[in-house]
Amino acid sequence: MKTINAKDLEFSALNAIIRETGDCEIENCLGQRFIAAGMSYRDIKIKGTPGNALGAYLNGGSVEVFGNAQDAVGDTMNDGKIIIHGSIGDAAGYAMRGGEIIVQSDAGYRAGIHMKAYKDKVPVMVIGGRTGSFLGEYQAGGLIVVLGLGKGESPIVGNFPCTGMHGGKLFLRSDCKTVAFPKQVTAKKALPEDLEEIRGYVKEYCDLFGEDLDSVLDADFTVITPDSKNPYKQMYVQN
Repeated sequence: MKTINAKDLEFSALNAIIRETGDCEIENCLGQRFIAAGMSYRDIKIKGTPGNALGAYLNGGSVEVFGNAQDAVGDTMNDGKIIIHGSIGDAAGYAMRGGEIIVQSDAGYRAGIHMKAYKDKVPVMVIGGRTGSFLGEYQAGGLIVVLGLGKGESPIVGNFPCTGMHGGKLFLRSDCKTVAFPKQVTAKKALPEDLEEIRGYVKEYCDLFGEDLDSVLDADFTVITPDSKNPYKQMYVQN
C-alpha cells in the first residue's frame, strides 16, 4: 500500500493523487475535503484529521481514519465502509442510502439525517459515544445505533431526537427516561429479539475498538420506530 504525505497538499491535489494511486495510506492529513468522494472498491487509511465530506457518495471500498473527522462524513454514501478511530462532526450520514459508518466515540448534530433504505440497501451507523441534537432527523430507513460508552451520566443524545422520523430504526443504549421524543415515534425497551437485529454490527464495533460484546449488550436499550399514524410518512414515502 503506497503512502501519501498530505502535508501542505491542497485538497484537490491530494484527491488527484489518490485517484491515480488506488489503495493508499495518507499521512499528515489536516482538513483536506472530499477525500474518497465517489470512490469505489479502494481501501484508504488516513492518519490525521480529514476535512468535510469524507467519503461523500462513497460507492464501495473502505476508509479508515486514525483520528477525528469533520462534518458530513459519508454524505449520500451508497456502499462501502467508513471507520473512525475518534469522533465526527455534524450531519454524518446525511441522506446515506447504503454501507456502514462506525465511529469509536461521539458524533455532532444531525447524525443520520435523511437516512434511507431501498430493497437490499440498508445503511447502518454505529456511534460508540453520544450524539448531539436532532439525531435521526427525517430518518426514512436504515439503522442507527448509539452506545454511549464511557460517558458516565451524560445524556446519550442531545435535544429533539427523531424529529420527523418516518422509517428505519434507532437503538439507544439507555433507558431514555429523560429523553423527550416527538409524538410521531414509538420508543420502547428493546427486547432480546430486538437486539439480535444489531448484534452483528455491535460485535463489529467491539472487535474494532477492543470492547467486550457481552458487557456492551448487557444494558438497557431503547428502540425507536416511527408511529404507523405518523403524518410525515404520507409526505415522504410513496405508498
